[in-house]
Amino acid sequence: MPRILVVDDDDSIRMFYAEELGEEGYDVLTCGDGDLLLDRIEHDHPDLVVLNRRVGKHSGLELLKKIRKRAHSLPVILCTVSRVDRYERSSLAADYYIVKSADLGELKHKIKTALVQKPNLFMGLRKTGYPAMTAHG
Repeated sequence: MPRILVVDDDDSIRMFYAEELGEEGYDVLTCGDGDLLLDRIEHDHPDLVVLNRRVGKHSGLELLKKIRKRAHSLPVILCTVSRVDRYERSSLAADYYIVKSADLGELKHKIKTALVQKPNLFMGLRKTGYPAMTAHG
């Protein structure tokens, strides 16, 4: 079962996404602290990250850059409050974008698409026990 890490500083959003995506059959983990994100990725080996545009004191775009440096093949869906955000140059590293909504239809569709189009090495790594991340210089 694919493992999804939902990263948002809003407890209610994390709980809502976890419940909805869990009902779709995903193993859902959550993180509300940008400082812990890379550790969570390294230890929990998610197959996909759903990342909010802002996580506490961190910009989601900052966090996205850090993810790309450490786990470049990990699919990331960036959740924004506006369609304008998707055109920012620094947000180009995200695989998909969605505008936050109470209707998770678009998010669910993007998750399915991302998991099919960009299979992640973590799925196999979780089973083999090999290191999940490598530093790229």
